Amino acid sequence: MGLNLEDKKAVVTEVAAEIAKAQTIALAEYRGIAVGDLTQLRKKAREAGVYLRVLKNTLARRAVAGTPFAELAGQMVGPLLYGISADPVASAKVLHDFAKGNDKLTLKAGAYNGTVLDKAGVQALASIPGREELLARLVGVMQAPVSGFAGALAALARQREEAAAA
Repeated sequence: MGLNLEDKKAVVTEVAAEIAKAQTIALAEYRGIAVGDLTQLRKKAREAGVYLRVLKNTLARRAVAGTPFAELAGQMVGPLLYGISADPVASAKVLHDFAKGNDKLTLKAGAYNGTVLDKAGVQALASIPGREELLARLVGVMQAPVSGFAGALAALARQREEAAAA
């Protein structure tokens, strides 16, 4: 059973709200994917903070109209799965990683910061480390001088103890 006009308006409003918070949208064709596989993909998307939805393309075009993602409307053809995320790489990474293990899911296009990306562009975006990984690296870099300084102080304390004992 199709959606009535009120349901369609509600879907467009919901998707437009997600797009307003988004930095990235990734599109993937899901033709022939098993329901169980799609369930696993949805689970991974939720864990990564990605809004993942199968939408009628006309509703998706209405949701992106007047946004920085409006240029992506030309790519909205065929059975598509929409990954929308506030994290610049999360949606591309989730769909790309899943597509590596499932040949039924094919990356099609995307948009980042108002720029339309082709399949290669989405793959390149997916290869960038995510926010959590970058924060972990930053913490590691910040801890290195402190731990080195603490090690130097401990070595100095041992030397003083050894000198005092001798």
